[in-house]
Amino acid sequence: MRKLYHFSICPFSRKVRLALAEKMQEVELVLERFWDRRPEFLSQNPLAQVPVLVDKVPKDATGSNEFTIADSNAICEYLDDQYPERPLMGETPRAKAEVRRLVGWFEGKLYSDVTVPILSEKIFKRLTRQGSPEPLRIRQAHDAIHFHMEYIGWLSEQRNWLAGDAFSIADIAAAAQLSSLDYFGDVPWEHHPAAKEWYARIKSRPSFRPLLTDRVGGMSPPSYYANLDF
Repeated sequence: MRKLYHFSICPFSRKVRLALAEKMQEVELVLERFWDRRPEFLSQNPLAQVPVLVDKVPKDATGSNEFTIADSNAICEYLDDQYPERPLMGETPRAKAEVRRLVGWFEGKLYSDVTVPILSEKIFKRLTRQGSPEPLRIRQAHDAIHFHMEYIGWLSEQRNWLAGDAFSIADIAAAAQLSSLDYFGDVPWEHHPAAKEWYARIKSRPSFRPLLTDRVGGMSPPSYYANLDF
């Protein structure tokens, strides 16, 4: 069976898990403490980043029947090519371009503005014993998230899904970021009803439910975290 090296609260790992589940593909999950920089893991991805997918394929000239892919975008595009029956990247050039644009936004600006400071301060400092959280950095992230929530809400009101008529990896990428933040109670749903309604639709999909059972670093999520209706 294929393996996915992941870390449960990592939004990029969550994105690939959701894509695999939407494609109805089984995978063995291997929890990877990537900051430990295990030599075996570094041999699969010298950047020491998750996720990494090790797929089973026909043997090549060297006799290997494994194909290793690092980077969540590369993995998701590979899965979409391998299993085209449930397309997630868009079906036309324009649709594909819009999906990629939004993925770039969520995994670039939303990630750097909000996800990085929240996860760094609230969980990774604890796991790597790098000191106490910096309240100012967390407050700045809390201020920044409103802009992104407004954008997600606006997109969801203009379209059926974020990138257009069809559910896509753009929805998955945004939901993966927000679900990681929501674990720590850092998404102001009460101020953004349109984004909340969109997220509730994502949250109710069968592919999403395993993520809601994850627990990280001995920390429990808010009581509403796993509720499909908040």
